[in-house]
Amino acid sequence: MSVLPDPGVTRAVLIGTSHYDHLESLPAVSNNLTALAEALTGPTSWTLPQEHCTVLSNPTTAEMTMAAVRTAAEQARDTVLIYFAGHGLVDPEGDLYLAMPQSKQQRVETGLPYRWIRQALLNGRADRCVVVLDCCYSGLALGTMGGPSDLADQAAAEGTFLLAAAAETRQALALPDETFTAFTGELLDTLQTGIPNGPELIDFGALYRHLRIRLAAKGRPDPQARDRNTGARLALGRNLACLPTTATVY
Repeated sequence: MSVLPDPGVTRAVLIGTSHYDHLESLPAVSNNLTALAEALTGPTSWTLPQEHCTVLSNPTTAEMTMAAVRTAAEQARDTVLIYFAGHGLVDPEGDLYLAMPQSKQQRVETGLPYRWIRQALLNGRADRCVVVLDCCYSGLALGTMGGPSDLADQAAAEGTFLLAAAAETRQALALPDETFTAFTGELLDTLQTGIPNGPELIDFGALYRHLRIRLAAKGRPDPQARDRNTGARLALGRNLACLPTTATVY
């Protein structure tokens, strides 16, 4: 059965880099952050109090970013959600790095290692962990879930869900004439319009299946996902396509 988290003991950290000194800027990322924060604090999604949804736009250092992630992971008891949008970098060992404003190609030390976020969630106390990555090569993060220190096995009594905008060898997409990046734009549209003939609550399992169909129909990168235990049953919002319409009386 799909469930919405308790907003009082849930935390979200939305991280995005839209302006880069040495890489191509991604103006749509700024719009992603604003709209996603509005959705998570709105009445049809998680109804988070403003102070439980931290937005980091163009964070200047990895240290600043990790401080917010660790605080959220320590405070959350129900669910912690970490979202990142921006460029993704890959080191020679195939590990994913999240690009900060001063990041450079072939200089992964200028970015934020995804494994730091993963470790912070491992050390947290939330029942559920959700990671959403809207960046190139974000599918690499799925591979880090395996092994003896598996995030899903150790960090969550209820479950985890990791949603990535692209496969480990694919680039994510941000078109200059669109308000949002391709992946996050489709996610936001799903929250705003719902899934026709879908469930009452849009859980992450249903969301992932819907995004794959919609993005494939547009010829855009296929999102990737991985979940453990009941992570896929955690709902991101109510399905507005299933809400009853109010009849107009004349």
